[in-house]
Amino acid sequence: MAEFLPAEGGSQRFLRSETVLVLALSLGASGVSALISFIGALTKPGGLKHQAANLNGSYAPGRPWLDLAWQLFGIATALVPVALVVHLLLREGAGLRAIGFDRTRPRGDLGRGVLIAAGIGSVGLAFYLGARATGFNLTVVPESLPDVWWKIPVLILSAVQNAVLEEVIVVGYLLRRLGQFGWTPMAALAASAVLRGSYHLYQGVGGFLGNVAMGVVFVLLYRRWGRVGPLVVAHSLLDIGAFVGYALLAGKVGWLPTG
Repeated sequence: MAEFLPAEGGSQRFLRSETVLVLALSLGASGVSALISFIGALTKPGGLKHQAANLNGSYAPGRPWLDLAWQLFGIATALVPVALVVHLLLREGAGLRAIGFDRTRPRGDLGRGVLIAAGIGSVGLAFYLGARATGFNLTVVPESLPDVWWKIPVLILSAVQNAVLEEVIVVGYLLRRLGQFGWTPMAALAASAVLRGSYHLYQGVGGFLGNVAMGVVFVLLYRRWGRVGPLVVAHSLLDIGAFVGYALLAGKVGWLPTG
């Protein structure tokens, strides 16, 4: 179980500023962006389910090599906040081992991650389809990339990038800092889960609520195991299934909305 000692006064003020800056450079900013996007969708004529949220689109249509360069650039720069967190944890004298994102338990992390993904995957898909059918969600289009050789590898890299960014910052780093601030376990859990839901709000109310629920489960599992590793594995598998599955099935099965 992950436990953190509260920081002293001056150190706590520094850590508060640090945490705000990390979130402002990453998923906190994404939460504000998602809220603005949701307000735009909500105030647009027509229901939410008739609008689409495109997750992986082309940056340079008709120019595949330039598009690939932009895709890889976007994935790499999205991981800069993670590099910043690694730097801050090392400076603190903790490192990634403090949040359980290392190579000490690869088999355990992989096995637990697969089980989490299997448990959440089918429930998440059913929840999304239900939320969209009732008008609480936009149609999520996981990918609209051109049919080129790098399509599947880029989708896999994008999925892993999402997983590393979210689980390292929203679970490992944020819970560590909130514990050092003296937050109660329940308050820290709520903050992490609501933050996770906030940057998925562009998908609609269903996207927000579904990810809040996922955030609660992930925080509880992190506290039980003290490791981010299994969560990164699970999140990667869930997003790979969504991105690659959509690429392979869109337009070929009747139950999958395509926008």
